[in-house]
Amino acid sequence: MLDNPNDDILPDFTTAEYEGARAHLIDKGVANDILAAEALETIWTLNNDAAKDAWADQEEATARRAYEAQRIAEEQEQERQQALDDELAAARKEEHKKNKSKFVPVAAAKVPTIPVIIPSNYAVRKLKAGDYCELYYFTNRGLNEAKKNLLSTEPQGMILLPGAYGQQTWVNADETRDSKTVVTKDENLTWEELNEAAPHMITAMQQHEWPEDRVNMHISFWTALQNHRWHHASDILKQRALLLYQSQQCRMWHLTAGGPHGWSIAELNQELILEAREEIFNLDRDQALSALKQVRNLFSTISPPVDV
Repeated sequence: MLDNPNDDILPDFTTAEYEGARAHLIDKGVANDILAAEALETIWTLNNDAAKDAWADQEEATARRAYEAQRIAEEQEQERQQALDDELAAARKEEHKKNKSKFVPVAAAKVPTIPVIIPSNYAVRKLKAGDYCELYYFTNRGLNEAKKNLLSTEPQGMILLPGAYGQQTWVNADETRDSKTVVTKDENLTWEELNEAAPHMITAMQQHEWPEDRVNMHISFWTALQNHRWHHASDILKQRALLLYQSQQCRMWHLTAGGPHGWSIAELNQELILEAREEIFNLDRDQALSALKQVRNLFSTISPPVDV
C-alpha cells in the first residue's frame, strides 16, 4: 500500500459525480437518492477503516523490520569494534612481550654505586632455559666483555636454532655464542676467576627463578670445593684437579638432570677427584714428552753429524 488512507477525504456522494452510483443502488432497492448517497458514504467509510487498519499493520511491520535491521547493524558494529579492540589488545600484548624493557616501571631507587651484574645475552638465554653455561661468562673478564658488547653493538635480528627435542626455535642473534669471543673452559679458569664467577652465577640463577633446591645445590657444591684441602695445596696439580672436577660434574649434572639417573653434586666425590688429578697428571706428562720429542727432532735437524 503506497498511499496513506488516513489522508483520504470523504467524498460528497450527493454530487452529480456520483449520480450513476446512486442510481445503481436505487435499482438494487434503495428507496431514494438521499439514502443511496448515505449508503455510498457508509461503504466508503468501511473501506477506508479497513485500509487504515491495513496501513497500520504495514507501518508496524515496516517499523519492526527497521528496528531489526538497526539492531543487527548495531550488533555487527559492536562485534567489529570488539574485534578491533581485541586485535589492538593482542598487538599491545605482543609489543609488551617483545620489548619488555620498554614497559618496565621506573624504579624509585637511586643510581647504584656498586657495579651491576649484566651477563651476555647468550648467558642469559642459557640460564633462562636452565642449560649448562660456562662460568667464564660470569667472571669479571666475561662480564666486562659482555658490558662492552651490549653498549657498543646494535640488535642483530632473529635466527633459527635447534631446540631441545629436535624442533627449531627463533631466537635473537644476540643470544647466540659470539664466535669472536674466546671462552675459557671451566677447567682452565683460575681459582680467582672461579671465586668471581660462582657468586655472580648464583645471583643470576635466582634472578631467573631457578628452583631453590638447584640453587642451594650449586652453593653447597662450590662452597665444598673452596673448602677442600686441595684448594690451597702447594701441588698445583691438586688445585687443577678440583677445577677439572668442577667442570666435569657441572656438565654431567646438566646432561642427566631430570632423567632417571640424575644425582646431586652438592657432596664431593673424592674418588672422582683423584681420577681428575690422574687425568691432569697424564695430560701434563704427555705434553712434556711431546715437547721433548719436538726439541730432540729439531736438534737432530740442525746439528751436523759428528765424525769419529
